[in-house]
Amino acid sequence: MCGIVGLFDTRGKGEIDRELLGRLNQVQTHRGPDEGELYTEPGIGFGHRRLSIMDVSSGQQPLFNEDGSVVVIFNGEIYNFHELAEELVAAGHTFRTHCDTEVIVHGWEEWGEQCVERFRGMFAFAIWDRNRDILFLARDRLGIKPLYYTLLDDGTFIFASELKALVAHPDFDRQMDSHAIEEYFAYGYIPEPKTIFRRAFKLSPAHSLKLQTGQNIPRVRCYWDVPFAPHGSISMQEAQEELIGRLRESVKIHLMTEVPLGAFLSGGVDSSAVVAMMANLMDEPVNTCSISFGDPAFNESQYAQAVANRYHTRHNVNQVDADDFDLIDKLSTLYDEPFADSSAMPTYRVCQLARQRVTVALSGDGGDENLAGYRRYRWHMYEERMRAMLPLGIRKPLFGLLGTLYPKADWAPKVFRAKSTFEALARDSVEGYFHSVSIVRDEMRRRLFSASFNRDLQGYNAAEVLRMHAGKCPTDDPLSRVQYLDMKTYLVGDILTKVDRASMAHSLEVRVPLLDHKLVEWISGLPVSYKLHGHEGKYVFKKALEPYLPDEILYRSKMGFSVPLSSWFRGPLRQRLHDALMGPVLADTGIFNRSSLQELFDQHQSGRRDHSAPLWTLLMFEAFLRNVLHAQQPVAVSNDLKNFRVA
Repeated sequence: MCGIVGLFDTRGKGEIDRELLGRLNQVQTHRGPDEGELYTEPGIGFGHRRLSIMDVSSGQQPLFNEDGSVVVIFNGEIYNFHELAEELVAAGHTFRTHCDTEVIVHGWEEWGEQCVERFRGMFAFAIWDRNRDILFLARDRLGIKPLYYTLLDDGTFIFASELKALVAHPDFDRQMDSHAIEEYFAYGYIPEPKTIFRRAFKLSPAHSLKLQTGQNIPRVRCYWDVPFAPHGSISMQEAQEELIGRLRESVKIHLMTEVPLGAFLSGGVDSSAVVAMMANLMDEPVNTCSISFGDPAFNESQYAQAVANRYHTRHNVNQVDADDFDLIDKLSTLYDEPFADSSAMPTYRVCQLARQRVTVALSGDGGDENLAGYRRYRWHMYEERMRAMLPLGIRKPLFGLLGTLYPKADWAPKVFRAKSTFEALARDSVEGYFHSVSIVRDEMRRRLFSASFNRDLQGYNAAEVLRMHAGKCPTDDPLSRVQYLDMKTYLVGDILTKVDRASMAHSLEVRVPLLDHKLVEWISGLPVSYKLHGHEGKYVFKKALEPYLPDEILYRSKMGFSVPLSSWFRGPLRQRLHDALMGPVLADTGIFNRSSLQELFDQHQSGRRDHSAPLWTLLMFEAFLRNVLHAQQPVAVSNDLKNFRVA
């Protein structure tokens, strides 16, 4: 696991500022504390930070082909590199190392751009081919590893593993993107390919990018998609047996390492399944770690302990304090742009705990998206049945009126909280799902934003992100479609981003066997009734795991990895929240309506409404402005946020 950075002169072959390249590389030292190397030649410069995992003695980067004309820098793991190396040796290529990086450089020589389609793993890499004057970047299929890029006014193309390396360049354009701000407050993160900055982008999952000297418009290509192609006839029993076999095979290839290895164990189905497979594949006891909470409503540690006891793991538990909110400012610097998933706090702590014993940890991320595990999928399917019975022309006025009239009662039993359902039913399928996943919903965003900022948006709505992906979805099935939308947005923009930054902050590599693309492809083709069966999500997965895990793990209510924001904001974080909402940092941007911010705060404090999610979103936006946007300004420029124009 590593950090990569590069500078490319698109206009010619000018000299690369090696000292500047070195500074950008150093910004990502946490991603690779073991070694740091630079390579420059006219027109191109590569920087690499290494966390030694495979071929520790000879896997240094940048790495070259036989004659030095092709060079690669790489972040991630290629799990099928042994088979690919054998194929490439048979084709006449010479290998000097035993590391997976070298199959990339020889794969490029042999297969060109299509080499990326041969790789099985998590990766972000850059290749410079001197003979063809080509810079080629690629990102893995599910977006496990990150890759950012920008093009400066002088024709310099910059790419890096983290946005902070781009921002550290003295000529980087720090104007914020108004559409990205709208998307952040809707989703709690900024979906690919945007970033908070107007001229910086994420390379989307399963995409490659090619640039040639003399060209300043990158050619971006999608090389893979989740197929959702039905398998045909497969019985439930056959599906269970094959699922376990494929899961075991995926976990097995993810065990490849030369350094200490372990797993996260939350006590949920996914992480418990991964640990169960590991225990059956490893000769030594599995190193497992988990976080506990003092509040029983958030604590799953007893379930993690039950799995640890069953498989005799070396289990380590740390309790997160109820007031562990000192991480707020630290998190804003880790993520480099606004990021509002509060579970980033316990994720940071469990990565910190794991790194004390291991360098590589396996996680259970991806199971909910793959196998329809989220509760919102059940509600969406209920709403879809209602939409099928009544046309939009009837639903929109009927449920729109009910949604307007029905009181919002956060404190009431669920049966009396139908307002959100009515509002969703007044929309089409995609807009309805957008409504259900929004952190700050349309009406509230319009109230929170100032009149001038609403005008700047020119009618743009963050629902367009889901509409764009829905237009490319390979299936019409309503459940598969929302799974697809989550894989393209929430999985990569929130879940995988959260884990990557939290883990790399501690120089810990996290692997996700449930997101092996071959496993994802196969699961996507299973009948939807095997995934969501009545009210039971992950049905085929849970049935397949019954010989491996007790029912109290498989069939208990889902808890999630959350923190008690609501009580924090009415208790120890009350004053800090008020100061952030009503202070000069948010006010000086011109983005927000001050009276609406005060109303949101007052309603939450009164206990009439639970606004903890929108309030956290605002708090993290304010922390980003102070700690990232503010701090990155050159000394000669005023730190007054009025200088930051929203594009």
